[in-house]
Amino acid sequence: MTTKDIAAVDRALKKEFAAHAAPIIELIEAQTHDPFCVLVGTILSARTKDACTTGAVKRLFATARGAVFAPADLERLTTEEIERLIYPVGFFRDKARHLKALPRVLKEKFGGTLPHTVEELCELPGVGRKTANLTVAVGFDLPAICVDVHVHRICNWLELVHTKKPVETEMELRRILPVKYWKTWNSHLVSFGQTRCDPVRPRCDGCPIARFCHSPKKR
Repeated sequence: MTTKDIAAVDRALKKEFAAHAAPIIELIEAQTHDPFCVLVGTILSARTKDACTTGAVKRLFATARGAVFAPADLERLTTEEIERLIYPVGFFRDKARHLKALPRVLKEKFGGTLPHTVEELCELPGVGRKTANLTVAVGFDLPAICVDVHVHRICNWLELVHTKKPVETEMELRRILPVKYWKTWNSHLVSFGQTRCDPVRPRCDGCPIARFCHSPKKR
């Protein structure tokens, strides 16, 4: 695959995406239209299946006293209460500690207002580049490229990039991917990776982008 093929691949991925349920973070945005909720949901989703994240998000957000879950709701909860609400997401104790610290750090560094740049979001507890990029793209509807294991793997299988680490993939995609694809590239590839392009046993029969793929797992 070359950069000339990006439009064709994106059209195929967009069609596949429309045929399946949206990833949990897109659902949170659609239901709340709130960047802070997207951030919290993204923190919870790290190394956790969508079904498990969905349950944790529902339990945590149900404690909100206002229309949407807010930093003040986290302030009221103890770390132990957060742990119980989000269990059994992966690394739930670490995530509970980060969420508990989040309102305080927001106040100290940003006056209580959630920042909308990747670099500033990465200053918050429990927030790495993947979480920050997804919050910018989905929560704030601004151009950002979120790279998780699916995006990193599939982009390398397509030979659109030749990278060893997700952060390298992000930087390369920032260089070669037209900005108009930035916000949706993650959603399309994550959905594709979850529903068809499995890392061990991909379903290659009928794959809409098989002609571009150079995966060692290709059947």
